Amino acid sequence: MKNIIVFAAVILILSSCASYMQDLNVTTCVSSQEINPNYSKAKEIRPVIDQLVTEGIPGCALAIYSNEGWWTSAAGVAKIENNTPMEACHLQYLQSVSKTYMAVGILKLYEQGKIDLQAPMTNYLPEKYARYITGGDRVTMQMLLNHTSGIPEYNFQPDYVAKFLQHTDYKFEPEEYLKYVEDKPLDFEPGSKYSYRNTNYVLLALIADALTGDHTAFLSETIFKPLGLNNTFYRHEAGYLNYPLLVNSYWDRYSSSIVENVSQMQRNNVASLIGDDGIVATPVDAVKFLRGLMEGQLLLPSTLDLMKTWAKDSKGNPAYGLGLDYTLFQGEVAYGHSGGGIGAGCNLYFFPKQNIYVFIAINLGTVTDSPIHKAAEHSIDKFYGVLLK
Repeated sequence: MKNIIVFAAVILILSSCASYMQDLNVTTCVSSQEINPNYSKAKEIRPVIDQLVTEGIPGCALAIYSNEGWWTSAAGVAKIENNTPMEACHLQYLQSVSKTYMAVGILKLYEQGKIDLQAPMTNYLPEKYARYITGGDRVTMQMLLNHTSGIPEYNFQPDYVAKFLQHTDYKFEPEEYLKYVEDKPLDFEPGSKYSYRNTNYVLLALIADALTGDHTAFLSETIFKPLGLNNTFYRHEAGYLNYPLLVNSYWDRYSSSIVENVSQMQRNNVASLIGDDGIVATPVDAVKFLRGLMEGQLLLPSTLDLMKTWAKDSKGNPAYGLGLDYTLFQGEVAYGHSGGGIGAGCNLYFFPKQNIYVFIAINLGTVTDSPIHKAAEHSIDKFYGVLLK
């Protein structure tokens, strides 16, 4: 998963904590999306996601769009404490999948002539924020988008991790994330290599704010509304994250296969995030977004091609475009993004060879190790094996 928080040494902090009691209300729902009971792979996929729950994942929900049309399914629970069944109509945390939405917003501004991707980010980032970034005048907009900037990761800073874990009700302001990297040298020469950094997308959101007045409203107007994403939410309406259909979140904090409810901590964290995280959506809405992007409903063909210009990893393999992850599942190429947080994890990918779109989410945190994750790896591999055969 992409939204990684470094928890090195913080187990000393956690070991003295009392058990969490953070459950939040969640209601049952019935999906209005046609499930397509004749989907050819349904009988093989359902037992696989049921197995994920058997292996300790509280709940799992997914949506698939293929040449056969839509198919959705779910297993387990949206809330353990009252056994609320997980349904495909429940809202899921997209975590770092939000970066793809943010990238599309920046590329919309590029198409409008308001951004030059080869220009320094300091041409667009207000000085009140730019002053925190060492060497920002050597970092282009494209380098922010494809994680070749060399700007340090705020998530890697021990003082940030400590405050996040010790003050779970605290809401960070965007400028605070930048303060954690203030005066820190660049990790490498801008443009010289790929290294994933959440800080890049915080900066992109602040730039979009400066150019549009409110990047959240801009994303709503240019992405959510045109695609009819009525079950997608990102800081642009009253009551953000106070949704009765938003799943509860769980964490195996001791890596003991015992999960605790961290729903309030999860919501507080996500409510603080901009650009690099923050969106919640139903599985169907997540797939609608990626379909809209790949099918040319959001960007010009030339811009979409630019989005798929891949920065390479240390082995010379394509790794990341402009807000798009390049990866392989079962040897098959996929474009999209993954996401993970303290209480959730998900994948959103398009397989061009098979013309298959898939979103799959769990309500168990993925940023710390757990025997549950190890047990579930085989089932996840099996899921993609069935999906892509």
